[in-house]
Amino acid sequence: MPKQQYQTDFLQSETVVIKSDEADLEYQPDFIEHQNALSLYEKLIGETKWTQEIVQVYGKSHPAPRLSCWVSDPTMSYSYSYTRMEPTAWTDTLLELKTKIENSTGFTFNSVLLNYYRDGQDTTGWHSDDEIELGKNPIIASISLGAPRDFFLRHKSKPLKHKMTLENGSLLMMKGSTQHFWQHHVPKRANSLGRINLTFRTILN
Repeated sequence: MPKQQYQTDFLQSETVVIKSDEADLEYQPDFIEHQNALSLYEKLIGETKWTQEIVQVYGKSHPAPRLSCWVSDPTMSYSYSYTRMEPTAWTDTLLELKTKIENSTGFTFNSVLLNYYRDGQDTTGWHSDDEIELGKNPIIASISLGAPRDFFLRHKSKPLKHKMTLENGSLLMMKGSTQHFWQHHVPKRANSLGRINLTFRTILN
């Protein structure tokens, strides 16, 4: 049986919506103007309290291959891969970006996970954002800043795969049952420069 190929759906210059096969995705490549996004990238590098979490993969503990920071309203911790992240307070920069996303999408958020990919060797493995504290059909607003990186999706039970490049200043909305049926990851990319990804979420009390 031939290997299932990745379908490339997202082009840098266009807004694309996918609503099929239990997926509900919308990609906007120019949500933040290019130079403003680069300036925001540099600002967040300097003012964010980055940490390197310890995660468990197949029962073994490893330093996460990226730096991260969890920001939320008070008392809203976040757990994944047997790692519990305690909240850091909102900065004016992040609140301004949160407001921009909320005004544009009509959704509200009370938290954001920041991941700093220092170079092309930093990565995330296959996963879904389906933690219990996010509720049944979480809405994830993903902002990319800095170097473009590939973003792969695969269906959990069907031979369906998608590939896209998340550009500097882009917004990817993942909604509906996407997290139930799909996994995603950011693979390594040779000679890539740094990138920050911010995934705005709503933690349920």
